[in-house]
Amino acid sequence: MTPTEREPGTSSASGQGSDPEQLRKRALQALTTARERTATLTSCVDDAELTAQHSPLMSPLVWDLAHIGNQEEQWLLRAVAGREALRPEIDSVYDAFEHPRAARPTLPLLPPAQARSYAADVRGRVLDVLERSPLRGEPLVDAAFAFGMIAQHEQQHDETMLITHQLRRGPAALTAPEPPRAPADAARLPADVLVPGGEFTMGTSAEPWALDNERPAHRRTLDAFHIDSVPVSNGAYLRFIEDGGYAEPRWWHPHGWALVREHTLTAPLFWRRDGGEWLRRRFGVLEPVPLDEPVFHVSWYEADAYARWAGRRLPTEAEWEKAARFDPASGRSLRYPWGDADPTPEHANLGQRHLRPAPVGGYPLGASPLGVRQLIGDVWEWTASDFLPYPGFVAFPYPEYSQVFFGDAHKVLRGGSFAVDSVACRGTFRNWDLPMRRQIFAGFRTARDAQPGQR
Repeated sequence: MTPTEREPGTSSASGQGSDPEQLRKRALQALTTARERTATLTSCVDDAELTAQHSPLMSPLVWDLAHIGNQEEQWLLRAVAGREALRPEIDSVYDAFEHPRAARPTLPLLPPAQARSYAADVRGRVLDVLERSPLRGEPLVDAAFAFGMIAQHEQQHDETMLITHQLRRGPAALTAPEPPRAPADAARLPADVLVPGGEFTMGTSAEPWALDNERPAHRRTLDAFHIDSVPVSNGAYLRFIEDGGYAEPRWWHPHGWALVREHTLTAPLFWRRDGGEWLRRRFGVLEPVPLDEPVFHVSWYEADAYARWAGRRLPTEAEWEKAARFDPASGRSLRYPWGDADPTPEHANLGQRHLRPAPVGGYPLGASPLGVRQLIGDVWEWTASDFLPYPGFVAFPYPEYSQVFFGDAHKVLRGGSFAVDSVACRGTFRNWDLPMRRQIFAGFRTARDAQPGQR
């Protein structure tokens, strides 16, 4: 524990104190919010759409629905409450490690009505367990960790299902209001911000629902660097395209260049040129590419190539977190860029509230102390870093959540997107994916080294 990390339960702003009734209320709200979103994503299409595989990259929506219920049963009814299995025969069917996504349509999946009934049955029993649990003692129940873990798991699958909705063909099935317009000062923001060198606290030992790869808090020392004040926009990325970025191998990692040639890539996923205009398909709607939005549906290779073309680089994971959390006035690492308070709609674009990123420069109330905007929400941001454990990492509650993914095969993404709920997004939250992934809601911002003498 470092001086800049609060002990668990001492932050009144976060609403995560040690009082069991507060914890019970928070867990209930998180579980309920996740289930309402799951219902939205699975009730807006018919059974044929639920059982279809819209892309070999993704599961049928009905698989995600029953998998959510099965994980909830395994962890909250069996592991926490010690109850007998309701449907032990389906455990293997919904084991994400046993069956790759492309093969899941061939499994004996529960049909939509049974999947809904099963998930609802599990949830009813879970609410009884939550009501009776002391929420302290064993690591799984202390501070309602297991309930928070399952709420995060469901929201992560909700994001996965939203990706499936983006990949499906046909008319739009989802609607949402437009995000707020960029504030008047957005056009006057500096291109980048100097982040001072020195020590800061990375990760957390205090956040009650933080997952194992976010732990423990540890001190890191970085040289000074500059980071973009906003994510890279579609308009900026279009300049890379028009300058022949996809035709010039010198900008590309060798593996990325091989993908460009193999798949004849010329633009972000879902973009296409129609005469002199660039269009994109977004949740069943074909629209002009909005130049002032953060670019997304780009792979790590595309982000890295753009950064090289621009004479810059992707920030490391540690640089991203320092830009997002470090408060030079106090020396503390904050829970979020704006402070320790939980996100509100004025801070960030989260939770599928909107079905697109907000224009760059938005959400000034969510800026970091250094003035960097949109670090949380809008688009996941690729970093230069491989997904590796922190010093002192301990797998909990199972190695398959993080440990089996550590290594140089996966790149780290930070910050969340418009598709991420706040329960699964914070200043320490770490996402990871293969560098060729394009269907995810990922964009990026760039960085550069500070000049000698800049601190």
